[in-house]
Amino acid sequence: MSLPWFENKFPLYLAPMAGVTDPIFRTLCKEAGADVMVTEFVSAEGVLQAWHRNRRYVEFEQEHRPLGVQIFGSDPAHAAAAARIIVDAMHPDFLDINAGCPVPKVVGKNGGSSLLKDLPLLQSIAAAVVQELGNDCPVTTKIRIGWDAEHICALEACQRLQDAGVQSIAIHGRTRSQQYGGQANWQIIDECAQAVQIPVVGNGDICTPQDVKKARETTAVSGVMIGRAVMNAPWLFARARHYLNTGEIMDEPTPQERINFMLRHTRMALESGHYGDEIFTMRAMRARLLAYAKGIPGTKPLRPQLSRVASLAELEGILKSIAY
Repeated sequence: MSLPWFENKFPLYLAPMAGVTDPIFRTLCKEAGADVMVTEFVSAEGVLQAWHRNRRYVEFEQEHRPLGVQIFGSDPAHAAAAARIIVDAMHPDFLDINAGCPVPKVVGKNGGSSLLKDLPLLQSIAAAVVQELGNDCPVTTKIRIGWDAEHICALEACQRLQDAGVQSIAIHGRTRSQQYGGQANWQIIDECAQAVQIPVVGNGDICTPQDVKKARETTAVSGVMIGRAVMNAPWLFARARHYLNTGEIMDEPTPQERINFMLRHTRMALESGHYGDEIFTMRAMRARLLAYAKGIPGTKPLRPQLSRVASLAELEGILKSIAY
């Protein structure tokens, strides 16, 4: 079972980010040119114990395809059972195993990047999910390069995952101990991509169209995954693809276009009802609005207001004061 989005193309992935890559944001990124997307992660245990409550984290629109649902867990049998529930209910294009998340609440449950301390367990989880899903759905995995600088294990992890039947691997070029600090190590990502026969997707410090082109031309990766850089600039996908195709740098959106984007995202979130009523939706949007506002001239004094905004009308009033 192949992954067709790698055929004759260098796909640009939207990285899964908890609290960020909800269905509304994915729609906006797809419009901007994201080729492949992954949902926010969901706990395998949560799927087994309360699927109807956790299903909302992995809902998606058909236009989001190709799309993968990401799970995390530490028990092979439970991960396989959860994967089966998800695939039968949602029919994603692939099922992704999270072995890279560094946050304590995930690591504390022996999930995410804690699996990098137990590669046989990681391999067992991947093998169990692959065996359970068979030809129904491809399995992929996201990892980091290791737990810390003294325990770099990405190469062995990739080889074990390939042996388990995983069909592609995304590698964030930092260790768990780095969190999101320091620089991503693309040399290790490249070494892994050269060592396995399945596609490797590079992730980490992809912030500009030039970064995307450099990754394609100087490493063996088959695509790139972009996360934090698109939190405040989803249009990076369009700019990167344009640069890859033409060698020309597309202009950044104007300040007014960025303000219009903030309002559009908010209206879409409200219309979707994904977060509930207006106050709950606006609370969920505050971090997104602050990210979008970063770098727009005149917005710095407004950040306290954006961090407390409670209605669309209030947001419109705040942004109207800096309309260009």
